[in-house]
Amino acid sequence: MTAGLADGPGLQTLSAGATVLLKRLDALLEGWGTGSGAAPMIMPPLLPVAALSRLDVYDNFPHQALVVSTLDLTLHQPGVQHEQFMPGALEPALFGLPSAACFAVYLHHEGRALPDGTTVTVLGRCFRSEEHYDGLRRLLGFHMREIVALGSHEFTQEHLRGFEERITALADALGLTMRKEAATDPFYDRGGQRALLQRLSPVKHEFIVDDLAIASLNVHRNFFGERCGITLDTTGQAAHTSCAAFGLERWLSVLYARYGSWEAATEAVEKAAVALGAADRTGGAER
Repeated sequence: MTAGLADGPGLQTLSAGATVLLKRLDALLEGWGTGSGAAPMIMPPLLPVAALSRLDVYDNFPHQALVVSTLDLTLHQPGVQHEQFMPGALEPALFGLPSAACFAVYLHHEGRALPDGTTVTVLGRCFRSEEHYDGLRRLLGFHMREIVALGSHEFTQEHLRGFEERITALADALGLTMRKEAATDPFYDRGGQRALLQRLSPVKHEFIVDDLAIASLNVHRNFFGERCGITLDTTGQAAHTSCAAFGLERWLSVLYARYGSWEAATEAVEKAAVALGAADRTGGAER
């Protein structure tokens, strides 16, 4: 793809063909969620810094954090061309750009008692400050489709088992060579008891194609339930949560490399969607 004026470090404009593929792929993933009973929702593009801080976002990932500020109009000089704004020209930053789509789901349900088996699916615009950027493989801003489960420990585990089968079946249908690896979970303190617990029982697994993680399954236990006061309406206990997450531009990158054009990749996704839908109707995807 040819870079345009809007493109910069970590920024990529999607062509018409890439946009069609992203929408078709996302429709498939969203359908996985809604077909399993997930409520489709649209979350705010910004979240309060104070709320994200309660979720340990700035303790666990300060190096990735991006925040938003307004201009201090008492210092602003109209008519001046700017390449950047210095800290003194800005008001305090009250809002953050989320690095994961599921944060907004937990904050939306804060203080609520939910039935076991609650699921939500969202398409979020996520933002991460990275040491380097690499085409569609690693971006400053990107699309993330998530299917989030809130409920009992058993329900959230079953949620992940089902999506692991779907991810594996999709990779097989698309002819992608994929491996599963345990990874560091961003929702847990690396230095404390949670880190020890994670080493004994991994809480994040990534699905990797061409050395690129394109999907992940995440176990949060009752971390977000406790932090956000989300409880089960039957027991009053803090809800457990888990999520399946898909970085859509990363999928586009590996699909383009596999098929050589956006059109061929889109056709492959459409054929896979039909095949997996037929497998679901006959009792489950073959592996």
